Formats: sequence, structure tokens, C-alpha cells
Amino acid sequence: MKERNLLEDLVAVSPGMEIWWDSSPVIFGNWCKKMLVKAAPGDQDNLKAQFKRMYDTDAPMGQLFRGVTTNPPLSLAAFKDDPARWEKVAQGVLKDNPGLDTESLFWLLYKEVVRQGSDMFLPLFEASGYKEGFLSGQVDPRSAFDGEAMLKQALEIHAVNPNVMVKVPGTAEGYPLIEELTSRGIATNNTLTFVLSQLLDCAKSVMRGLEKAKANGVDLSKWRSVITHMEARYGDLGGLREFGAEKGIELSEGDVRLAELAIFKKAYRTVKERGYQSKMLSCSLRLGPTIDGKQQIWHLEEKAGASIVVTCPPSLIDEVINFPHPDDIVFQENRIDVDPPKEVMDKLLRIPYFERAYDEDGYTREEYNTHPALVKTHAAFSKATNEMVAFADSCLKGNCRAE
Repeated sequence: MKERNLLEDLVAVSPGMEIWWDSSPVIFGNWCKKMLVKAAPGDQDNLKAQFKRMYDTDAPMGQLFRGVTTNPPLSLAAFKDDPARWEKVAQGVLKDNPGLDTESLFWLLYKEVVRQGSDMFLPLFEASGYKEGFLSGQVDPRSAFDGEAMLKQALEIHAVNPNVMVKVPGTAEGYPLIEELTSRGIATNNTLTFVLSQLLDCAKSVMRGLEKAKANGVDLSKWRSVITHMEARYGDLGGLREFGAEKGIELSEGDVRLAELAIFKKAYRTVKERGYQSKMLSCSLRLGPTIDGKQQIWHLEEKAGASIVVTCPPSLIDEVINFPHPDDIVFQENRIDVDPPKEVMDKLLRIPYFERAYDEDGYTREEYNTHPALVKTHAAFSKATNEMVAFADSCLKGNCRAE
């Protein structure tokens, strides 16, 4: 095991890059314990040192993690990570709020997950002058097509802590909300985003919101905007290989990864060139492809040199720490500026699913809601939300377990 993990190596050659923890911070302690249990005895001291560098309560400005992303499945994971803890929290909420129904209890528990996680990053938020240490708290996915409901939820989530960034879906109803929240000086993270049209729609919506905020003298000292690209959810979950097959085009694992990276790189370049005030955020990352018998990490390697956010779930960090041949991964400066090979792009652009995703005007707002990757991700997030509601219901009925 290397003394410094590959994420640390990546940041070293990428000025302005931020690594975020893609889960509720409340599970970080238990995750560290599980990692140590399965580690070889000779690696445990190294791991402890790495964990200290990831999240350092004594010196937050020096820690690797600069922020946090969460979503309903990740919040559900917090319940499952320590059900006894959350049973006690639920009992306390019910005691303080007699007469709650199931949905109301769920919402209060959800906001409590957000509060406890954001509390852990308040020291970094304050030490950085309110520029880092944000935690993204997502509006209820079941309301993704209801702008009025999302606005109410967003304001409640924002009120939990000053470092809570509101996560808004990339639906037709989401972009007016992002513009409105920005005009109020509220930090946002655009999620459920897969294609260039969405990514740049967000950047433009943010700019309009900023113009309103500045015209009205709104305090922007605690404001930030990040735009998430859900990479493997576009390529794998959305079905790029299947759409290619419809055109008689066979795509390798590497082709799929390069397709995802092509969209991200074009968005990154466009945001920078046009001076948009948002930062690109890369998520849904995967190891691979395997080239000449050796596994690569193109989702990380191809972003070397980028001033972006890279958010990593515990499972990916585990894979990176325990990568079988870390010395073979060399991060090249400014690799973010290198486009995929022309022969790959020519092949990809023959597939309408990719061609439209790569075109700034490939989709109208109304079409976002029917994009395959959005439909499937929305369904998964809504399912996890319903599982949290079921947990709340069991607590309400005196049988509180997250199993």
C-alpha cells in the first residue's frame, strides 16, 4: 500500500481540484473502522494516517476532503450504518413533536442527517471563509417535477446550517429553482445531470440568478454553485452501449468511459471559456477500463490538472486505496485539456444518444425529464426515499429498524 493514495497524487498535479466525500459524514468513523479490520496488519498505521489526512478536526484547512455530497440513497445508508443511533433520534423527534405523521417524521429525520453531517464540516467552512466545507442536501426526489414543492423544501434544507448547499435535480422544473435560489444567495448543486444541454443550462441559470442577486444587494458571501455530471449513470445506466448496438456500433468499456469524459471535458472547457461562475463536479465514477491486462482509472486520470470537484463514495475510495498496481497510474498535468481520440469521437458521434448529449442544444428543457439516465436515476432515488419513509413509519409504530 502506498503511503499516499492516488487521490492525493491527483490533487498534487491539479491546482484548484477539490475531493469531496460522497456520503453522509456521519458514517465516516464506522467506515474507517471497517477498512482497518480488513486491512493487512502492516498497512493499518498507514491507513490511520490517510484517514487523518482525509478528515482532520484539528487542522481542517489541510484535510483532503473539501466538501460533501449526499443524496437519498446515501442518507438511507446512514440509517443502515447505525440503526440504533437513528432509532434514538427518531424517538427524540417524536417526543418533541407529538402527533407527527409518517411523512413529517421522515422529513425531520432527513434534515437531521443533513444537520449532523454539515456540523462536521462547519470548521472547514468557517476556516475557509465560507468557500469550502459545504454539504449538499437534496430536495425530495419525489418532488423533482414540482417546482413549488422543491422551493419549499430547498428553503428548509438551506436553513439547517449555513454550509448546506441545496441539491436540485436537472429537470425542467429544476432550473428555474436554481435561478431563484441563486438570486437569494443560496448555494446550489445541480444533480441528475447527464448531457451538455443540462450542464450549460445550469451555468446560464446561475448567471441570471447572480445578476438578480447583485441588483438587489443580496449577500453572496456564503454562496457557491457546482454542476454535477453523473458520468457512469449516463454511460452505463442510460444505456450507451445498447443505443450504439441499435446503430450496429459495438462499444468497448473504454469507449463508454471516453464518451462520458468527452461530455465532461467539453462542459468544463465551455464553463471556463465563458466565465460562468459555477464549478464542475464529477461523480458516478468507475474504475477501468482494462488495457493490455492492466486496469486503469480514466475517470480520474483524464481529469488531472482540472480545477473541479471530484466526489468519491466510500466504495470508490476503498478501491483507490487498495488499487492493485498504483505505481502504474501516473497523473499527467493538464490531461483535462486532451480530447478523446478522433477515431473514438467519430464512432460515438454516429450514435444519436451521444451526439445529442455532446451538443449544447441537443435537448430542450422539456426533454430533460424523459432522458433515460434521468428517468432511471430518479426512480432509484425515489425508491431510496420511500425506504427512508418506511423507516420513519416503523419508528412511528414503535418498531424502528433500518435493515
